[in-house]
Formats: sequence, structure tokens, C-alpha cells
Amino acid sequence: MSNTILTLLSAECLDAFYKSGFWRDQTIYAVARQHADAAPQRFAVRDRLRRVSYGDLLARADAFADDLQRQGVRRGQRVAVWLPSRVETAVALLACSRNGYICCPSLHRDHTVSDVATLVRRMRAAALVTEAGYGADGAARDIMRELNDDPGLLPVYRLDPLARQALHQEGRAFPDLGPGPAASSRPPPANPDRVVYLAFTSGTTGVPKGVMHSDNTLLANARAIAADWDLGRETVIYSMSPLSHNLGFGALVTALLVGGELVVHDLPKGAPLLDRILEVGATYLVGVPTHAIDLLDELRQRGLTGLGAVRGFRISGASAPREVVAELLRYGVVPQSGYGMTEASSHHYTLPTDDPRLIVETSGRVCPGYEIKIWSQDNPDVEVPAGQIGQIGGRGASLMLGYYDDQAATEDSFNAHGWFMTGDLGWVDEAGYLRVTGRKKDLIIRGGHNIYPARIENLAMQHDAVERAAAVPVADTRLGEKVCLAVMLRAGRQVSGAQLLEHLDASGLSRYDMPEYFLQLDEIPLTASGKILKRDLVASIQEGRLTPTPIRWQPRV
Repeated sequence: MSNTILTLLSAECLDAFYKSGFWRDQTIYAVARQHADAAPQRFAVRDRLRRVSYGDLLARADAFADDLQRQGVRRGQRVAVWLPSRVETAVALLACSRNGYICCPSLHRDHTVSDVATLVRRMRAAALVTEAGYGADGAARDIMRELNDDPGLLPVYRLDPLARQALHQEGRAFPDLGPGPAASSRPPPANPDRVVYLAFTSGTTGVPKGVMHSDNTLLANARAIAADWDLGRETVIYSMSPLSHNLGFGALVTALLVGGELVVHDLPKGAPLLDRILEVGATYLVGVPTHAIDLLDELRQRGLTGLGAVRGFRISGASAPREVVAELLRYGVVPQSGYGMTEASSHHYTLPTDDPRLIVETSGRVCPGYEIKIWSQDNPDVEVPAGQIGQIGGRGASLMLGYYDDQAATEDSFNAHGWFMTGDLGWVDEAGYLRVTGRKKDLIIRGGHNIYPARIENLAMQHDAVERAAAVPVADTRLGEKVCLAVMLRAGRQVSGAQLLEHLDASGLSRYDMPEYFLQLDEIPLTASGKILKRDLVASIQEGRLTPTPIRWQPRV
């Protein structure tokens, strides 16, 4: 069957990447199947209640793939996965890789039912896997009722929350993760260059763009990291980033590639993280600086001298503070500073042998199979010399195959020379180490969670008392950044921070994106073109000339 989705795949890149060995004739399902056949009892994925072997995992993936096929799902169609981090995400990925479907697990806990319904319809999903009550407003709204009249969606698989008894909810049965069923008659191997992964990531406006990856683009980056950090069958990866985020999803792909075990972070709120890491025998951690800060706090409070078997810690999303890197090293854990994005995976990182100074000051060097160049801030088609700050552009074996159903966004993301423009600024030293200096994108990162100011501002300005609004970052020691909502009110009108939070909630803003600071100003200055001078606002807050007031959204019980 021909590929029905437009991608950037070309005969030239197929030839180059296969000849170089960065791409191979193997799907994610195929590499996991090899591990299952060779050592079916070796453990593959673990959540807090279940530990599943490769044999059982592949059996469940086969059963799910067979059921999707019986329900009429065809190669190239999308399977939406809206779940917390749990084993079933791995089952869905492997089923999609086996049958040539496209897995979309990037529907997050901070999404509302309306958000997810919009994305499910936009991707024209042929099936949905979800958990009862999940999401920002899942306790009050039901995704199945939202999609009830959608004729394009075929089966909906409704899972019970792990900590609760069976709810007997409406929906198809998902393959139970008990003893595996008999092996099914599997179809011929899927093409590893077809799209297998669709991840929605927003731009500066907060409008989601669907990033398309193949088995090969995902595996190319996983192979590089596994080789450089010596990850193998004995590796136990503990991902504090959820599987709905690209960092956690990449950890899953890496574990399946090397035949190691992935442990998902699904602890109840307030449960000690350190005990879980020691219990599961984690050897390599994946997370953001906030996770590292919390873990070190727990180590100090309990007076422990080490992190068990942990030897490496991939820290992404933002730069790790110098003191965090130094303290991890004292505990015998080597941090891996890095840089990447959904569109190109984790293509930059430091090595275990790098000087601690480089771990603190840089995002490491580019991995095998990928390359970057720095381009002028004013003209993305003009390269700048080493050591000069400019726009970071990249290309290589782990680069996406384009944006789903969005030719304009795909074309606009590349410069005239065919380099993907990341929207980030940085410079490269003569040894090839990258320093990321800022973002062209208007984005706030709170504890690794991306918050898009434009959506907050647009909703705030729908309040009849607000004339201008600006959502800007406020530095936070633990989370990196928090959101401050600055407003200029209309003449004679008044509104409090608490009232604006009520308005944002009623307008559909997720509670995970809520501002935590409020600033009322007599004037919010504009540029000559009518844009808000956010840099001046941020500088005034940083330098103490403006003092935002802390606010907190309290959902109604």
C-alpha cells in the first residue's frame, strides 16, 4: 500500500542514512521482538503495580494489533493514546509499529477533554486508548461523550485507573497484562520509514503542530545515546518525564532498543521518589532540573550517601544549575546535559567522560548522525562563524519527517539550504560544544512543562476589564520559571488576580498553565508595530523595579 501522508522523505536521505548505518531495516517492534524471542522472561516495562516481561509485552502488543485490525484500522491511520504513564503506552506503540499504524501518545494530563477531542478529530484518529477520569477536567467531563457523535472514530479502549477497581465503563476491552495469549499470525514486517509516531507540539501561538517520526528517525537517536552512554540489557531507565512527553517517550524507545527495562514515574503525590529509584534498581535517570533538585533535597534530608545503582542522569528541558551538577557528581552520578526537541529528538548531549565544567556550561556535542550550524539572527540563510550567537539549525537522521497535515508549517521551518530552524539561539565553540543562549520562541518552561503565553494572553484579554495582557516568566529556583500575568485595565475598570484566574478557568485554560504571579500596571508599552515590549517587563521584574504578587488557582471542589 502506498504512503498516504506527505512527508519530507526522499530517495537521497534514504540512500545516505542507510549507507551510513544510522537507518536500518528494522522497526521498533522488530527490535523488541528480537529481545522477546531471545529472552522472553527479561523485564521490559514497569509501573508501580505491574512489571511486564518482553514475552508478555510483545504478546499483548500482538493481541492489541490483531484487535485493531479486526476493527478495521488500516495502515497509515492514527491511534490516539491519552494515558498517564503506564505499561499500555508501550503496548500501543509496539502494536502500531507492527501493523504500520501511527501512534499518538502526546495527549497530556494537562489537556482538557475539549483539547483532546479537538486533537483526536484533527488527526482523524481511527482508535482511541484512554483512562477513565484522566485529564485536567476528566473528573467532570467524559471524553467518550465528547466523541460520541464522531463517525470517523472506530473503537475506544477505556482503561481503569490502576489504583481503582474495575469501573465497568463503556468502551472496548484492552488486552489484559496477565499471562500472554498464544502468538498471533503476524503480518509482514512494517516499513521502518513510514510514520509511526505523531507528537503534538505547540508553536509561539500555542496552536498544536503534529511532528511526524518514523521508526528509523526515533531509533537513530536512541542508538547514538545507547552507544555513547553504554546502555544495554542490564540498564534500568527510570523516566520521571511522562510517556506523553517526547523525553519520556524517547526513554521508552531507548529501553526497547537495548533490551533494558523502563520504569515509569507514576507514584502518588507525596510518595518518596528516592525509595522508588532504589527499589527498582534504576541505573539511568531521565528528567528535568526540577526532578534533580527534588531528588537531591530528599538525599540530604535523609542523610544518604548515594543513589544506589544510578550512574547517569539525562537532564533536559533547561540547563541544570552548577550546584546541582556538582552535587550529583559527589553522589557518584554523572549528569548528562543536553539539547533537543520533539522535531529532532535528543541530538545534543555531554558524555560520561566530559569535564564537569562542560556539563554545566554547555549542552554537549552533536550526536552521530546529526549536525547543526549557526545562522544569522537577522537572516536564517546566512551562516555565522564559530563563537558567534545565532539561530540554531539542524539536520540528520533523527530529524522529523515534517508536520502532519501542515505544508505551510513544514516549509516555514526550514531555511533556503534545507536546515531545520529550531527557533533557539546559541553558539558553538571550536571543540563543537553548544551553548544555548535563549529562545526566539515565546515560551515559558515550568518544571519541564511548556506553557505558551499567547494562549493565556488571548484568554485574559477576553475579560471585559482587560485592555492589554502579557504572560511573562518569573525565575524560580526549583521549577526554573513560573508564569506572571501582567495586565493593563480599561479606564474605570477593576479586576483582581483571583478573578482573572476564575475567568481563565472558565475560558478553558488548563490548571497546569495557570499564572502564579499577578501584576497590574498603569501602562504596558508597545513597540512601533504594536507588539508588547515583554523584554522590558521581564527585565523590570528581574531587577526588582516591579514586584509581582503571588496568586494561586484553587479549583472548586
